[in-house]
Amino acid sequence: MSRPIFVTTALPYANGHFHIGHIMEYIQADIWVRYQRMMGHAVNFCGADDTHGAPIMIAADKAGLSPQQFVAQVAAGRKPYLDGFHISFDNWHSTDSLENHELVRQIYRALRDHPGGSLIEKRSIEQFFDPAKSMFLPDRFILGECPRCHAKDQYGDNCESCGAVYAPTELIDPYSALSGATPELRSSEHYFFRLSDPRCVAFLREWALGTDDNGKPRLQIEVANKIREWFEDRPTPDGGISRGLGDWDISRDAPYFGIEIPDAPAKYFYVWLDAPIGYLASLKNLLDKRGQDFEAYMANPLLEQYHFIGKDIVTFHTLFWPATLHFSGRKTPTNIFVHGFLTVKNGEKMSKSRATGLDPLKYLRLGMNPEWLRYYLATKLSARNEDIDFNATDFMARVNSDLIGKFINIASRSAGFLTQRFGGQLGVVSADGAALLQQLRDERASIEHLYESREFARAMREIMQLADCVNVFFDTNKPWELAKKEGQEQRLQDVCTVCIKAFRVLTCYLKPVLPVLAQKVEAFLHIAPLSCTNLGQTLPPGHTIGTYQHLMQRVDAKQLEALFVADPAFTSQTP
Repeated sequence: MSRPIFVTTALPYANGHFHIGHIMEYIQADIWVRYQRMMGHAVNFCGADDTHGAPIMIAADKAGLSPQQFVAQVAAGRKPYLDGFHISFDNWHSTDSLENHELVRQIYRALRDHPGGSLIEKRSIEQFFDPAKSMFLPDRFILGECPRCHAKDQYGDNCESCGAVYAPTELIDPYSALSGATPELRSSEHYFFRLSDPRCVAFLREWALGTDDNGKPRLQIEVANKIREWFEDRPTPDGGISRGLGDWDISRDAPYFGIEIPDAPAKYFYVWLDAPIGYLASLKNLLDKRGQDFEAYMANPLLEQYHFIGKDIVTFHTLFWPATLHFSGRKTPTNIFVHGFLTVKNGEKMSKSRATGLDPLKYLRLGMNPEWLRYYLATKLSARNEDIDFNATDFMARVNSDLIGKFINIASRSAGFLTQRFGGQLGVVSADGAALLQQLRDERASIEHLYESREFARAMREIMQLADCVNVFFDTNKPWELAKKEGQEQRLQDVCTVCIKAFRVLTCYLKPVLPVLAQKVEAFLHIAPLSCTNLGQTLPPGHTIGTYQHLMQRVDAKQLEALFVADPAFTSQTP
């Protein structure tokens, strides 16, 4: 039965180009989406730029542009990255779209006018004001010491070190990132989403810590354990106690680039309120272009909704986002898939805002195959939110020894005998060859389960173990010797036929990871596009394959060396 599935990745902030940390997340989601499509499921895979907030406004002003012009320039540069790494989004949109403005206001009004009592509260608060810049400071432009773990130079809304979420006023020794001045506390009227309301607490406990429709924990264990902390009382820096979930400040003062709050002049929605709604806006934009009914699509009880995100934004997606959806009368996510950071060389986290990492476009400019990276990341990714380290030596070994040496080698060693001696025609498969092919097909259910559960690393290991079995079969039968012996023509054709058929099965298993290579294989083998639904079909005796041409080059050590050379172009991409 075809499953309707809606998938998103975290929306990148539109103040600079993608870094490889972004690309890792997109590749992880893309592999899962491609697998679902190969299973025959109806997937809508949507992304968008996160365009609002004071940081965008400030960066645009420095560039001499309007915020709209600034984000448009950034958006114009997205395509080479997405196309370059074969990311198959169905739609890429913007949170500054008409759809998002409309949906944000609808959702806000539903929360404000909730029939069980309003979940929006207006109150006066003290917030930081930069006396040198004469403006209230956005959270991300206030830095200081984390009140939980005491890490230095942390942002005003959450700590990158321990993941804590807090109010900017809780920072120790805060300072303005714009001027360096010590900010002053001034009063301002703000709007709050009452997450401390017993209705919200009860719902979020059940949603975040409960089970899905299949009786499995909705969130990864380590994520659920982290979320559980936010329902507990916590000590505050002043020696007091914070009682469980706190209310969420969803407003910001002018000047601000964002969506105005209805009936609240000079007040704007905080970017984290409108950004996740951008997921829905991108989907609505896609469905509108197709002539489909967005509300009817979302109302389908069978619809599955998944978000791939990094572990640094867990709280926003597992507390604020589900509550926003639920209490505005909308469908909540089926699951949130959380991954770790991508580190490089010495385990340093890649970060656009801190200008560390590898430029994906540089990777492509160096002539490095994007599917090398897709495969390498797949060998590292699991269903846990563990960090992944990009290690050059390991990268070369995984690609050259495994992907090419084990997998590609099967076709390159077998096809030549078939084209040169048999006109490219496949022969009859003998009993031992049939047993090998059956062994490969018997692993289908296991590999499908690993893809479904995002255990890509285990799937790659299983597939390469099967490739080992095929290579053992080839080496044991020694077709190079069979080709020299009289009377062994049929056996030679048989052995090479088995290897080509095995190569077809392995290609199908790897297709979510290597979509372009799979297309080349399909053309070479003269077969229809591979999918999980047609894997059981066989290539009959007499089927003719094409002439083998190199499917993939090996990694050149010089390319890797160049990739790791410090490049000013990377830092210059971050406004």
